[in-house]
Amino acid sequence: MEFTQNQMKFITDFITEINNGDAAIFAGAGLSAASGFVNWKELLRDLADELKLDIEKEHDLISVAQYHFNKFKRGKINNKIINEFTTLTTGNENHKILSRLDIDTYWTTNYDKLIERSLESEGKTVETKIRNLDFSRNIKKKDAIVYKMHGDKDSPDEAILTKDDYETYNDKKEFFSTALRGDLLSQTFLFIGFSFDDPNLEYILSRIKVLLKDNTPTHYCFFKELSQADFNDLDKSDEENKEDFIYAKIKQELKIDDLIRYGIHAVMIKEYNEITEILGEIEKRIKRRNIFVSGAAHDYTPYSELEAKDLIHSLSYKLAQDEYKIVSGYGLGIGSIVINGALDFKLNSNYRNLDDLLILRPFPQIQSGTKSISEVWTEYRNEMISKAGIAIFVFGNKIVDGELVNSNGMEEEFQICLKHNVIPIPIGTTGSVSKDLWKEVTSKLQSYYPTNTDLHNAIKELGRDNATKKEIINNTIKAINILQKT
Repeated sequence: MEFTQNQMKFITDFITEINNGDAAIFAGAGLSAASGFVNWKELLRDLADELKLDIEKEHDLISVAQYHFNKFKRGKINNKIINEFTTLTTGNENHKILSRLDIDTYWTTNYDKLIERSLESEGKTVETKIRNLDFSRNIKKKDAIVYKMHGDKDSPDEAILTKDDYETYNDKKEFFSTALRGDLLSQTFLFIGFSFDDPNLEYILSRIKVLLKDNTPTHYCFFKELSQADFNDLDKSDEENKEDFIYAKIKQELKIDDLIRYGIHAVMIKEYNEITEILGEIEKRIKRRNIFVSGAAHDYTPYSELEAKDLIHSLSYKLAQDEYKIVSGYGLGIGSIVINGALDFKLNSNYRNLDDLLILRPFPQIQSGTKSISEVWTEYRNEMISKAGIAIFVFGNKIVDGELVNSNGMEEEFQICLKHNVIPIPIGTTGSVSKDLWKEVTSKLQSYYPTNTDLHNAIKELGRDNATKKEIINNTIKAINILQKT
């Protein structure tokens, strides 16, 4: 999809917050909607029927829950929570994308476990806070923390649903209020699937407003633009539907303006599936800052060994200098040089942490366990390459039985890149597998790359014979830089 200016600004700004470690998610019911989440109106429909109320006429659903509690106590409400939310077992695409991003703070009003399960499916260690008691203990070396401020389906007695629950929240759930207040002050939140009708959140936001006055932090939320098509009540005339649309649109605009008081800025969408497109774009752009270097060389022809090592070292140095993270599998005759280039930049600059510049994954060399070494290497390559968004290919040969042959490992890495939507940049002038791959991609530029003349020309130049070291590095970096924006 083509993103609007409003959406692009959000994408750029939120990527910065993720990279800085300051991004957080606040998930409402809408996040789970595509997974079968029943909305509150449907959840309370038969409870309203028991009270002889028409749920379609009720706007204060918290009061409906309270009325039912007053008359029938908590039993049926608890059963509804358990039965409706136990069936939700698998997160949707939005859950999956969020779980792959480097975000470690999640708040939710949902009772389901979709956020936790999606994070765990990515191999992350997750800590959940459901009760006040949970704040007294912490999981060491956790990757993410999920605050379930309205409770969990497995503890329906403590779920926040009735008017009493909301009115006594700050007394009974004080730790959640305090923690959320702190996170809202120190992190940039994306509110997703949230209606902003929650009285707890409104109370906390208002307290922050009082404390900070006009210096509220910046947060974001998604708002679906209303259209005339949303108002097509067959029991009403066209004029009445039009009036309802105009009224709702005015009210939405006022709501959006009001949220700015709390530092919450609207990201407008026309359809809900655009949220997935936006989150996917964020993931793609973050991954494209990670550059996988695929290379193996016993023979450095058409370069001398010294020239080849200088080329790889200088390229690695430049990638680190431009704040790209290098992912390397320590390939034959290449891996050490890549490491030296990134390390050289670190030592010649004030860059604090080598881990921010380099993800190094040396291949296991000795077989153990039930899997063959080739199977282990394939799994290893998949896991490593999946962390990158762009792959550079250099050289590509090895010695087998005394003969110089193409590196089949690099050929496999090229195929894995395609499987994971990692964009390949073969430096064809280095020969061997890289030359073959360069011929392949330049024969089908539109298939491998976004439509961009400067990008295509840079890729073509990487196969030109007798290209200088400076030209090779400049064209490689140029291609990578263009891919950050396309």
